[in-house]
Amino acid sequence: MLAVTEAAAEAISALTAQGGIEQEGGLRFAMQSSSDSQAALALSVAPAPAEGDQVVTANEGAHVFLEQQAADYLSDKVLDVQPDADGQLSFAVLEQA
Repeated sequence: MLAVTEAAAEAISALTAQGGIEQEGGLRFAMQSSSDSQAALALSVAPAPAEGDQVVTANEGAHVFLEQQAADYLSDKVLDVQPDADGQLSFAVLEQA
C-alpha cells in the first residue's frame, strides 16, 4: 500500500485546508493515458473519494484517494514532498526502501 511521509501529509492537509475541504477531502491519484500511449498519473485535490477509490489515511489525518489502477501502480511506493530548483515543494513518488 502507498506510504505517506509526514511531510507529504502536512502538504496534503495544507492543500485541503486552502480548498475548505480539510476534514473529508484529500489528494486523488488517477491513471490517465497521454498522447504517446504512456500511462501517467493525474493528481488533483478532491472533496471526497470517487466510488471505487482506495483511501489511504496518513497518521496526521491527511487522505489520499487512489483510483484502482493508480492504487496498483503505487502499491509499493512512498509519497513525499521535495523542493524543486526554485524552492517550491512538489509531490514526489519514490520507491519504498
